[in-house]
Amino acid sequence: MKSLTVCLLATAAIALPLSAGAQQSLVRPGVTKTPTAADQKNFKVPHNPWGQPDLEGVWSNATVTPLERDAKFGDRLTMTPQELSARENEEKEYIAEGDKPTDPNLKVTDLPVNCGRGFSGTNCGYNRGWTDPGETVMRVKGEPRTSFITFPANGRMPPAKAGARPPQRPGAGGAINVNDNPETKTLAERCLTSFGNSAGPVMLPLLYNNNYQIAQNKDSVAIWVEMVHDVRRIDIGRTQHLPSNIRPWFGDSIGHYEGDTLVVETTNYPRQNAFRGAWEDLKVTEKFTRVAKDRVLYQFKVEAPSVWDAAWGGEYEFGAAKGMVYEYACHEGNYALEGMLAGARAEDAAAAQKRAAN
Repeated sequence: MKSLTVCLLATAAIALPLSAGAQQSLVRPGVTKTPTAADQKNFKVPHNPWGQPDLEGVWSNATVTPLERDAKFGDRLTMTPQELSARENEEKEYIAEGDKPTDPNLKVTDLPVNCGRGFSGTNCGYNRGWTDPGETVMRVKGEPRTSFITFPANGRMPPAKAGARPPQRPGAGGAINVNDNPETKTLAERCLTSFGNSAGPVMLPLLYNNNYQIAQNKDSVAIWVEMVHDVRRIDIGRTQHLPSNIRPWFGDSIGHYEGDTLVVETTNYPRQNAFRGAWEDLKVTEKFTRVAKDRVLYQFKVEAPSVWDAAWGGEYEFGAAKGMVYEYACHEGNYALEGMLAGARAEDAAAAQKRAAN
């Protein structure tokens, strides 16, 4: 039985105080002219009352650029003007098609075979009105990028080592079925963490809700993630990670400032929140650098010797987002988990009746 968890976005805003830098006029990321390398070189980074680079604000990483590069680009990091125009025009056409009115008399069984972007048939639970994955190609220093990954040169994750396998979900070849209990469902289905890898690290954009708010004080940085209302806490100045048996949902993040850059190292990932199959020895190093009043350069390096022989990583730029982050109320009004378990029990009963009849 396939089901889709639908989470509602509450309308009540949560007011976090922003610094003077964050209160500047905000622009939609990727729509206005992005600063070039020359613009960024001449940018004077603002500082907060503690002398730290001011990263506070509401930011978005929504984009059509993928983590891994399409093989057709080879080792090429940037798009040609023709490729850029074609890709963004394709997205505009997709959005226009998705925004067309839907016949209110249609039933689920009448839906088009292809709903676009991997949704088809009865899986068309999310029409385009519910999604906001981004409309433009990611620019870094004004350059349209073909992927987030910049090393290896092909823009793709290195092959996993022989024998390295991602952690198994309960029931994947085991005795416990994913539909046995709420505890065997995924963290996302249970509204415990963000879907995909929105909170990170590495922080990656998803189908919707790609907004973040950064707040700083002398001793810590908090990154409020819109998706599932997660908050990442980064301890500033702590040099030792937690004991290996303590593994927070998003790992243990410690940070320090190198000039105008916030450097964050995260380890202690939990098995349930593995990243691309790595968790036990996974280490992600992130760098946040304010490069314009409405841009933050985000760089990442991924290391996990048990999964990959070599480190890999990349970069993108957060763009300033309009307004505030609103509460993402994943649990309120969410009946999907109950429905999935009830459906599974109905399937169990039907299977039992069939066995009895035979």
